[in-house]
Amino acid sequence: MIDWTLAASLAGVVAGDPPHRERPTLSGVAAESERLVSAYTGLAPAAPLPAPELVDRPAWVRANLDSTRPLLDPVVGRLGENLGPAAPALRAATGLLVAAELGAVMGYVSRRVLGQYELVLLDAEAPARLLFVGPNLDEAARAMNADEDELLSWVALHEVTHALQFSGVPWLRAHMGGLLRTLLGSLEVNVDPARLLRLPGREDLRALAEAVRGGDLFSLMMGPEQRAALDRLQAVMSVLEGHAEHVMDAVGTDLLPSLPRLRAAMEHRRASQSGPARLIARLLGLELKMRQYAQGKRFCDAVVDQGGIVALNRVWTEPAALPSLAEIERPLDWLARTEPPGAVAL
Repeated sequence: MIDWTLAASLAGVVAGDPPHRERPTLSGVAAESERLVSAYTGLAPAAPLPAPELVDRPAWVRANLDSTRPLLDPVVGRLGENLGPAAPALRAATGLLVAAELGAVMGYVSRRVLGQYELVLLDAEAPARLLFVGPNLDEAARAMNADEDELLSWVALHEVTHALQFSGVPWLRAHMGGLLRTLLGSLEVNVDPARLLRLPGREDLRALAEAVRGGDLFSLMMGPEQRAALDRLQAVMSVLEGHAEHVMDAVGTDLLPSLPRLRAAMEHRRASQSGPARLIARLLGLELKMRQYAQGKRFCDAVVDQGGIVALNRVWTEPAALPSLAEIERPLDWLARTEPPGAVAL
């Protein structure tokens, strides 16, 4: 199985632990964000949202390793089931490799994330957390030449929107958890012994190059069924991220005097990674997440332009109302599909 202690240790080395300033206004900022986002979106929490927490990088890493464990342990546990007596040795070796890679991933990401609504999708009893990474907020404010309080408010709008999505839409957590279980449960993690004994061929290298260019290494391990499940999950994630991006700008217009400059600086920050950092982002699938931000925001902006926030709120009516990946690119098609009977066409 995965050596989670090793993963945490390596993540800590990569992440570092710089100091950060205290933010005594955080609770008030989160409460104000909840009021504003709820008023704009109409999403009302079924229960109190989690209290905001100002954390350092090691604390963020621990939280995310805890939520990753139920995802990866079952997959590694099934590795090499077709190898008979050799399977335990393969799983042990793979557990060390995955721990090392996971530690590097978490450490790298912990240096950039500003805030996170942390939710364990596969454990309905696990409490959600609302995390703000102190040293990264400090560094981002300096790098973006942004007012620290305005940046915190802007990030809070985004993360509180995620909290209201899951607390205000009763079926969303179970739906996403179901998609994730379908994806993980259908993965057949078998190993071809012959492939372990040969060098990669031309087709292997071509597939790897395509996956790196597309920022999606996971596609190498998936067949058509798994790809379809992943597409549905990615479409939901695009909606969630795009909705939060749309809301943080729509609500922030009256709240943040420097909003246009904040948005421009944030887009520059996302696009201005160094060459090695950009390659790492591709390998980790982080560029896919950046595309989810951009594509999802374009979808939500276009829907609101056509029919207002009321039209966009159709996404929360039922799972069948969620857009497909194709509809994310063609919001007018989604609007036509989900138009209520008897409504005047937009």
